[in-house]
Amino acid sequence: MPVRHSLSTAAASAALIVVASARAQWTVTRLNPPGAETAAAYDATGAQQVGYARVGQRNHASLWNRTAGSWVDLNPAGTTGSIAYAAGRSQQVGAAAIGLNDVHASLWTGTAASWIDLNPAGSTESYAYATTGSRQAGYAFVGGYLRASLWSGSAASWVNLHPGAATRSVAFAASGSQQAGYVTVDGITRASLWTGTASSWVDLNPVGATSSGVFAMTSSHEAGHAVVGGIDRPSLWTGTAASWVDLTPPGEPSGGTVRAASGSQQAGSVYVGGRSHASLWSGTAASWVDLHQFLPTEFLESIAFGMSTDGLNTYVSGQGYNIVTLRTEALLWIQPVPAPGAAGLLALGGGIALRRRRRG
Repeated sequence: MPVRHSLSTAAASAALIVVASARAQWTVTRLNPPGAETAAAYDATGAQQVGYARVGQRNHASLWNRTAGSWVDLNPAGTTGSIAYAAGRSQQVGAAAIGLNDVHASLWTGTAASWIDLNPAGSTESYAYATTGSRQAGYAFVGGYLRASLWSGSAASWVNLHPGAATRSVAFAASGSQQAGYVTVDGITRASLWTGTASSWVDLNPVGATSSGVFAMTSSHEAGHAVVGGIDRPSLWTGTAASWVDLTPPGEPSGGTVRAASGSQQAGSVYVGGRSHASLWSGTAASWVDLHQFLPTEFLESIAFGMSTDGLNTYVSGQGYNIVTLRTEALLWIQPVPAPGAAGLLALGGGIALRRRRRG
């Protein structure tokens, strides 16, 4: 595996790692709370992150505000474990286990005591993977099928998004009035888009793809992956199958997946030298940034799951495997948002330097 950055042993063990790059200044923070066996940060909203921390051999849905010390345990009383998959405004969504095998889609508003069970009547299993405004999206296992699902804050509000011809469907993302995920039809798993009803389903599977799925979205884009030519390709759409953009970086044919989107940027992972590297894009394959390079060398692999901004910083949340501690650690990459006018000043400076070189 190529190593682009190394730190001293003392610096590598610090909670905060600061690295300078040609493009920007990044910091990486470890979010594992004290006593956690493993952890991962699956999503971000503003300056907050959600995911899980494994404590006492049980997963606990978790909420952070940029530091390990800010950890809030969301695991509801009476449950045997939980995970938070997404956050939006003041809400967190995920799933909680009732007993050994009964998993229920779940909603929180910042505390364990705020937990709401979203599992609809007749469902033997459900998960909530996304939230936007007052709505939550995921799936419920009903009548023998995984059915893409939409809620509005209660189990009774459940809406079945499952198209009639499908054998399986899941909603992984939501933005405004739309939801996205995948649907399996005729044996092919297809990236999919809905607008609140089963009949609104749009098939995003690109021509030539043997499988695809959407895992993140904004008001204008859907992001995920498509298997084309036998390679799992990080992908971007704008509402139609024909709009598909392949984000596979040049020289990295092993493929990857987009798992998060915010504004004009996307985050996920790409395989580099056979190892998963957390990654960032700005809408094109050529814009790829390897976020793994900003980690100490003790991290063997990494994945980005979520991203957001609070106007001051861009936050990318995820996880990495640490070969020294032998555990998965929740990670947060932070990049300051350029001040207004900074991009113009940088461009002007570059132009001046170019003219000087030409004169020389």
